[in-house]
Amino acid sequence: MPTTFNKLTVAIALASTALIASQAAASGFQVREQSAKTLANALSNAAAGAEDASFMAYNPAAIGNIDGNQVAGGVAYIEADFELQDASASNALTSYGENQSGQGGETAVVPSFAAKTQLNDRFDLGLAIYAPYGLSTKYDQEWIGRYHAVETELTTIDFQPTLNYRASERLNLAVGLRAQYADATLSNSLDLASIGASQASGAEAAFLATQAGQADGFAEVTGDDWGYGYTLGALFQVTDRTRLGASYRSEIDLTLEGDARFSSDNPVGQDVLADTQDADTFTNGGGAAELTTPANLNLGVYHQLTDRLALMANAEWTEWSSFDELTVEFEDSTPDSTTTENWDDTWAFSVGANYALTPQWLLRAGLGLDESPIPSAEYRTPRVPDNDRRWATLGATWMPTPELGVTAGYMHVFANDADIDQDGNKEENATKGSLNGTYEIEADVFALSVDYRF
Repeated sequence: MPTTFNKLTVAIALASTALIASQAAASGFQVREQSAKTLANALSNAAAGAEDASFMAYNPAAIGNIDGNQVAGGVAYIEADFELQDASASNALTSYGENQSGQGGETAVVPSFAAKTQLNDRFDLGLAIYAPYGLSTKYDQEWIGRYHAVETELTTIDFQPTLNYRASERLNLAVGLRAQYADATLSNSLDLASIGASQASGAEAAFLATQAGQADGFAEVTGDDWGYGYTLGALFQVTDRTRLGASYRSEIDLTLEGDARFSSDNPVGQDVLADTQDADTFTNGGGAAELTTPANLNLGVYHQLTDRLALMANAEWTEWSSFDELTVEFEDSTPDSTTTENWDDTWAFSVGANYALTPQWLLRAGLGLDESPIPSAEYRTPRVPDNDRRWATLGATWMPTPELGVTAGYMHVFANDADIDQDGNKEENATKGSLNGTYEIEADVFALSVDYRF
């Protein structure tokens, strides 16, 4: 192993994986559950559905399809399940285990809110508040991959004021500003005995080598920031039964500034940590990690086939390639460092249908597939157990009055098994060692929303 282990190495190991974490219900670290109606249709109505004010999170021009004033609110419950099986891990001094497993799935609650008002015959004004990205994962602190990840929390929230222009009876054009707040907390264990052995000599180094994998420390990094972007949308009513939609959401650059903290409750680990801190490494302090939330494009079509049956389809492109590296800077004299991520742009496709069972009940269903931005097993980490996935959805909307709608939706996510191949010889894995295995991934999402027009 390398002979130099410092605060920069550890913080990069933490930040470069945690801040790109994957939500099992969507590829990358994207969250799409801003509406129970879109979820119940597998997101096939995201660009062209325009059914209530919440759709402005997908296409800001959606509010032009709604006369008068409306409020909409909802919540999604995400239960992600991913488990690393047949795992092995080691460093230059010891094996951390063979044929083990680790469960990292967590649950998350994602709320959203939207409101719009019609200013006059030409203009609509709206506000959407929603979470476009996020993750919650937590492994046991003793699991085999603990030096790569223990806990990851990434939360974002967008505030999107929107202005829609009714250019004609058939065309709506809209623009929205996006103020995005992001907050991250992430942690992993440290093999302090191996770190100390690489810096010591003689009998001390030999003793510490025997404690490798047993004298752990713990590192936690936190950070937050505000960033700003925009969204554009168009909605075109081709015929009385067919509608086209398109929207674009810009990338947002963030610099997550916060603190790094290091500790150990093991006597040997405490001694090593004290020695490294005397040498001005593994000291508690501040830092910053740059993060870009990517641009994306939605294209959709909605067709009322009969008075009861509507069909819809959507294609979403996400510019994950903008996230090609993560730069970490520190307040002290530690030099900056860059970690290459090498993510790919992705497409997600979905189709769906609505069936009006009665004037009060609308049944919903859909199917979708989503590409993963992670190009190969060497770029997959325990914080990002991401792979290509498929969706199947069901739901219903109940309208007790023409002004009030209540929608429930359910999505099951089927993901391909995902191999992980973290090479302990890579510089960024110097303090973490190797980790290999196969992830099994699936997720369930339940959503409930209410909309009211007045």
